[in-house]
Amino acid sequence: MKAAVVNEFGQIPYYGDIEAPKVGTGEVLVHTRAAALSQLVRAQAAGKHYSCGKILPVVPGADGVGVLENGQRVFFAFPKPPIGSMAEAVAVRSELCVPIPEFVDDITAAAIGNPGMSSIAALEFRAGFQPGESVLVNGAAGVSGRLAIQIAKELGASRVVATARKPEVEAELRALGADHFVLLHADTEILTAEFQLEMQSYGIDVVLDYLWGQPASCLLQAAANVVAEPQRPRIRFVNIGGLAGMSLSLSAGLLRSTGVELKGSGLGSVSNENLVNCIGKLLKMVEPAKLAVDAMPMPLKDVQSAWQTTTSRRIVLTV
Repeated sequence: MKAAVVNEFGQIPYYGDIEAPKVGTGEVLVHTRAAALSQLVRAQAAGKHYSCGKILPVVPGADGVGVLENGQRVFFAFPKPPIGSMAEAVAVRSELCVPIPEFVDDITAAAIGNPGMSSIAALEFRAGFQPGESVLVNGAAGVSGRLAIQIAKELGASRVVATARKPEVEAELRALGADHFVLLHADTEILTAEFQLEMQSYGIDVVLDYLWGQPASCLLQAAANVVAEPQRPRIRFVNIGGLAGMSLSLSAGLLRSTGVELKGSGLGSVSNENLVNCIGKLLKMVEPAKLAVDAMPMPLKDVQSAWQTTTSRRIVLTV
């Protein structure tokens, strides 16, 4: 069958032939229709993500949209290695497939699955979010962050704060539901003071952090600065990404002296089954919450071109 094939980690996948997957006990065969080219998939194909395997050749692709043998359209994730979703067919455990509502087309489902799931999983399985709580989305300008604003509101957040480096995105983020915008200043003292003011004025219950690095450090320092405030909020800080840096300096005293609960959300910290269930919930939200992703469909045969395309749109390979 045809697939995007990687013979060596770091190599750009090429469109070629590979043996079709064999379906084992508890698995189903899914005929792929669409698969998104995400940062996760790029990292796995390069051998740089903690979840990537070591088997070569490998077909990249962590999730996708396809059709079961009975004709049911599903979103699937975590196909059996080494054949990922950028292939004509994949073998997947049956519990890692969820039906797609009729009002969601293939391209939208493929494009929105991974970025939308990130905030639902973090809110429900790591933060223990409850309706009426406030949420700060740190790094809200990207696809995942924008969806996180809408999803937090749909799940009942009383207040959503969005952060970004570019002031020109403020109006767009407010239109998506953000109640307040914080510009990510390069000056650490200014940014820490901005976060501290928000915590003192309104309180922050949950932080969805797509950045780590300096912005996360400022948030944590702000939490330490308001330690003397009576009835301070119990902040659940959930890291989801590292776009601003993969490390930061963290004082042990900060964790001991504040109400901050520091967690991560991703592959490994949330079970595969729960991640897929989050996508099922996400797909049901698409219409009522008006969720959308600016997708760029490209045929699978053009995978090499897709891999080298620079765009803010979400590339989706179609089979």
